[in-house]
Amino acid sequence: MSTDAPTGIVRVSSTLDADTSDLAGLPAALLARDASLWGPAAQPEAQQRLGWLDLPETSQALLPQLTGLHERFTKASLDHVVLAGMGGSSLAPEVITRTAGADLTVLDSTDPHQVGAALNDRLDRTVLVVSSKSGSTIETDSHLRAYTQAFVDAGIDPAERVVVVTDPGSPLEERARKAGQEVVLADPNVGGRYSALSAFGLTPSLLAGADVQRLLADARVLAELLRGEEGNPGLHLGAAMGKAALAGRDKLAIADHGSGIVGFGDWAEQLIAESTGKESKGILPVVVEGVDAPGFADAPGDVHRLVLGTPPEGFEGTTVAGSLGAQFLLWEYATAVAGRILGINPFDQPNVAESKDNTRKILDDAGDGPLPEGEPAVVEGDIEVYGDLTSLGSPTDLAGVLRGLLGLVPERGYLAVMAYLDRHGESAAAGVRPRLARRLGGRATTFGWAPRFLHSTGQFHKGGPQVGVFLQVTGAVERDVPVPGQPFTFGRLQTAQALGDLGALTGRGRPAVRLHLRRRAQGVAQLLAATEGGA
Repeated sequence: MSTDAPTGIVRVSSTLDADTSDLAGLPAALLARDASLWGPAAQPEAQQRLGWLDLPETSQALLPQLTGLHERFTKASLDHVVLAGMGGSSLAPEVITRTAGADLTVLDSTDPHQVGAALNDRLDRTVLVVSSKSGSTIETDSHLRAYTQAFVDAGIDPAERVVVVTDPGSPLEERARKAGQEVVLADPNVGGRYSALSAFGLTPSLLAGADVQRLLADARVLAELLRGEEGNPGLHLGAAMGKAALAGRDKLAIADHGSGIVGFGDWAEQLIAESTGKESKGILPVVVEGVDAPGFADAPGDVHRLVLGTPPEGFEGTTVAGSLGAQFLLWEYATAVAGRILGINPFDQPNVAESKDNTRKILDDAGDGPLPEGEPAVVEGDIEVYGDLTSLGSPTDLAGVLRGLLGLVPERGYLAVMAYLDRHGESAAAGVRPRLARRLGGRATTFGWAPRFLHSTGQFHKGGPQVGVFLQVTGAVERDVPVPGQPFTFGRLQTAQALGDLGALTGRGRPAVRLHLRRRAQGVAQLLAATEGGA
């Protein structure tokens, strides 16, 4: 129970065009849940996806069940919470718990090293939260299978350790109830990336010890400000994002500067990229390391700079500050407004299934045989290079590959680095983003851990403006982990996901290269050294 007064007031300011006079009537229409705001084609989807506007109130009803679960697990000395979920099911709880200093292990990877480390961590005190709207997500299903087997092998009844968060009537609900597992039902009228204040965001966060009641209280205060047009921060932020994109600033560089919120940019990245990146339009979020980072301090004219917290002196761009619960609702509202301005449906994700389908086909076609990785075009040290290098000038070494790839990034384009690695054990790999951004003169450069980016910027890569250049990084599997009841391991699944997404990109004619690390630690070090090199 929170004893602090709610602080749901947020501050949004922008030096860019954020005029809302042409958006008259939009807050009233949202308040009325008018699904026609995004056009007739979007209406069938939108009318089933506006429940997020009600969550600050309706999610209160979840608290007795969640509090009871927390007390039960605490009494049983089960103090290690693991969350198996992808995209919106994992990103919001990670921000909530990291900001609160609560202990939550987020498992949103198929990397066998990362999965294996989680399985070997305090299993005797572990509660597994499985979050999926349907339960059909291949990553989450694989995590559940692995943990169920681990519990059984340890003589633990999985029914006592698994909590399932899902939509009413889903296949996952049916399976969980048959297995005697605790089920928390979410609002089916809320899409995954708008679910921060729903059962998906609150369940693992409360079980890990975060104050979710405070989140809801802060969001309720903000909700009152979103009802009108005067002083409406959601309208202001949405106008700033949408109008900047229409004016050519369609990359949104997000830097934290004293917000007090940990990792918020990663959550906002998914919300914005998956909501707007379609029909060859969209806003590309670029999460940077700080206000002095390459791609922010030296951002070119197609980049809209946004600071979370307090802006540095003389800053030009947009600034957002406020409490976490209020900001979740603020950004969801603003993204819906930006979608209206851009003329797209912010509630669908038409291209996300493509890489999933490719993955399934690769696994099915290969059977027990090798996956179609092909032969490396270049081998240097601990790095193998795969792909058609003709468009890069047919380089014969790694430095030439990187030079050629960077040379293909258009003036108003972007480079996406996609790492199919252990984001804890190989976290240093993220250091390639600022190095490559510096070599590109500040042009938009993103970094995504796989496969979680497939549920985030992956939609933008395929549905957004086709100006991207792609660098995929995979690593040798040294310690694989089986997926019980499936004909593949986590390592094999991860490789199939990488190949499936690469096929989706090259099938669109996008420049894409895969770097494979033959020894992970040494390969990461070699890659960092290579990306530091000059053009």
